[in-house]
Amino acid sequence: MELFPVGFDNYVSVSRLVAIANPSSLPVKRMVRQAQEKGMVVDLTSGRKVKAVLVMDTGHLILATRHPDTIAGRANALVEKPLTGPQEDNP
Repeated sequence: MELFPVGFDNYVSVSRLVAIANPSSLPVKRMVRQAQEKGMVVDLTSGRKVKAVLVMDTGHLILATRHPDTIAGRANALVEKPLTGPQEDNP
C-alpha cells in the first residue's frame, strides 16, 4: 500500500483514491453534507479551511487543507515512480 501526505502528518492510500475535488462547487458541498449525515467524512484539516475533498473508493470523503493540484502532484509522484533495481523478463 502506497501512502501520500495530505498535510498535518496525515496520509492517504493512493490505490483507494478515486477523485480530488474543489470544495467550493455546490455539488461537492452537497456531497460532503450528505456524507456527513452518514458518518462517511474524515476531517484531516485540524480546524483549518478545507481546500480539497478526496473521494475514496469506499465512499468516504476526506477533507484536506492542501490544494487539489498539490495533492494530485503527490499522488502522481507515487503512481509514476520509476521501478528500482534490475528488471527481469520472466517467460
